[in-house]
Amino acid sequence: MGQEIDRARFEPQDFERFASRLRQETQDLHALADRGALSARGEVGGLELEVWLVDGDGFPCPLNEPFLERLADPKVVHELSQFNIELNVEQQALAGEGLRRLEDDLSATWRACERVAAELDANVVAIGILPTLRDAQLSPQYMSTSARYRALNEQVLRLRSGRPIELHLVGAESLRASHADVMLEAAGTSLQVHIQVPAKSAARALNAASILSAPSVALAANAPFLFGRRLWAETRIPLFEQAVDVGGPERRVTFGSSYVRDTLLELFVENERHYAPILPLDQGPEAGAFAHLRLHNGTIWRWNRPLVGFDADGTPHLRVEHRPMSAGPSLVDVVANMAFFVGLLAWIMHVEPAPEQQLPFSSAKTNFYEAARLGLNARVDWLDGKRWELRRLVLDVLLPLAQSGLERLGVRAAEVDRYLEIVEARAASGQTGTVWQCAFVDRHGADFGALVRAYQERCSAGTPVHAWSL
Repeated sequence: MGQEIDRARFEPQDFERFASRLRQETQDLHALADRGALSARGEVGGLELEVWLVDGDGFPCPLNEPFLERLADPKVVHELSQFNIELNVEQQALAGEGLRRLEDDLSATWRACERVAAELDANVVAIGILPTLRDAQLSPQYMSTSARYRALNEQVLRLRSGRPIELHLVGAESLRASHADVMLEAAGTSLQVHIQVPAKSAARALNAASILSAPSVALAANAPFLFGRRLWAETRIPLFEQAVDVGGPERRVTFGSSYVRDTLLELFVENERHYAPILPLDQGPEAGAFAHLRLHNGTIWRWNRPLVGFDADGTPHLRVEHRPMSAGPSLVDVVANMAFFVGLLAWIMHVEPAPEQQLPFSSAKTNFYEAARLGLNARVDWLDGKRWELRRLVLDVLLPLAQSGLERLGVRAAEVDRYLEIVEARAASGQTGTVWQCAFVDRHGADFGALVRAYQERCSAGTPVHAWSL
C-alpha cells in the first residue's frame, strides 16, 4: 500500500483486468513454492515507524509535504494524513549486532527528522494516538496529496455504497463518531516489524506471530486517548478495524479466523478469492514480479500479514509483518519491543509440538483483544493450559524464552541484555506508554497539550518509558 499510483478513479474493465492478473500471479507464486524456488533465507528483520508532526503546543501540524521535500530522504515517506510520516529502516541480518544497527539507523533518521522539523517550527513524536488530535482535523482537507490515498478513500466508500463510517468504541469511557471518509485511519500510528523467514517455516512463523500478538500489543500499548476520551490500552486496534470497514463479510483489518494450516500461500489465495480489489491499477512489467498480488495484499491489513519480497539476487522470499505494536514511546523502546517479539518468534516457531496445536486460535484471538483492551493487566490463556495475568506471564515465562530465541538467532549477548532488560523493567514497573499517559492526566488533569509536550521531551531525550517521571 506504500507504493505510489498515478490515478484515483477506475472503470469496470480495470477491475476485471486486475482480477485476472491477480489470479495469474497467485498461481505463479504457488508454482514457485511447489518447485522449492522461494528463498530459504531467514533471520533478517526490518521495521517501519509511523510518527506525528506536532507544533510547539503539542497539536498536530499538517506539514508533511514541505517536511519531506526539505528532508529529501527516500526512507521517510508520506502517510495518510498531512500530520504523519513513516520512517523505514533497511532489513538487517539479526545475528551479532543486527538489532543495534537497526537502532543506529533509526536514530540517525530520527535526528535528521528532528532537525528538519525544527526548521519548520515543529517536532516529531512517536505515539500511538496523538491525544491533542481533534475529530474535525480528520477531514479530506488534511489528507496527503498522494493519489493512492484519494483512491483508497473513494474505493472504500464505493464498497460501502457511500454510507459513512460509524465509529463506536467502548472502554473506560465511550465514543461515537461518524465520518464520510477514511481519515479516521490516520488517527493511529504504529510500529511494523518485518521478519524474513524460510519458505518451509513461514506458516509456523505466522501462526507464532498470532499467538504472540497479545503480549506484544500489551507491552507496546501507547494509545489510551482519542478525541479526549479514555478508551482501550491500545485504542488503535478497534479504531483501525472500524475505520476501514467496507461493510462486507470479509474484514479488511482483521486478526483472522484460523491458523494457517500448511503454507503461507493460503492467505494469498484467500486474498484473491474473497477480497474485492480496491486499487485495480494495471502495474505493467516495469513494476516487477507479483506487482498486482503485492498491491492487493497491501489493501488487506491483517494484524499479522504475509508479504512477498525479493533477496538481493532477485529470488522471491516470504516475510511476516507484525502490526499490533504502537509507535514509541522512545526509540530504544521501539527496538526493545522488536527484540522481544523477534526472540519469542525464534523460540516459539520451533517448539514441538507446534504451539498452534496447544492453543486454539479462538484463544489466541481472545487473548489479543483482551490485551489491547486492558494492557498488561489482561488475563490470557497460554500454552501450558493455565490462565495468566499478562504482566506475570511476561516476567516469569516469556522473557527467558525471548532470551533463548535471540541467542538462537546469534544476537550478541550485550544486545540481548540491553533490550530485554528494558522490557523487563517496563513489565516489572507496569509503566507502558499508556500507563504513563493515563497517570499524567490523573495527576495534572486533561491538559492534552501539556501531556504531549512532556511526552515529546522524554521521547526526544531517548529515555525508555519505564523511567519516565510525571
